[in-house]
Amino acid sequence: MAPTIAVPISGQRRDAAEALRRRNEELEKELRSSLEREERMKEELRMTWQRVRLAEEAEERLCSELGELEAEAVDHVRESRAQITLLMEKLSVAHKLLQGASIDAFSLTQ
Repeated sequence: MAPTIAVPISGQRRDAAEALRRRNEELEKELRSSLEREERMKEELRMTWQRVRLAEEAEERLCSELGELEAEAVDHVRESRAQITLLMEKLSVAHKLLQGASIDAFSLTQ
């Protein structure tokens, strides 16, 4: 009886060993696949980080340019206001001269 029991046990061991070998191969394949996915994700993350960095640099440049444009606009407004004030003063003087000339002309005619 012992020989008949030994054959199924060794067959079971062989089947178990084969099943373990197949499972080990499957796990190694999954591990390789997982490592490849991890590398792709790392590369994608690196590329995304680079795009974010470039976007931040572009934002900083745009903010700087906007600040410069705002400063130029303020200077332009100040210059325009000064010119308008000067022209208003000249117009006021001219108006007073015309009023004076009108009064003189009126008094000469009477």
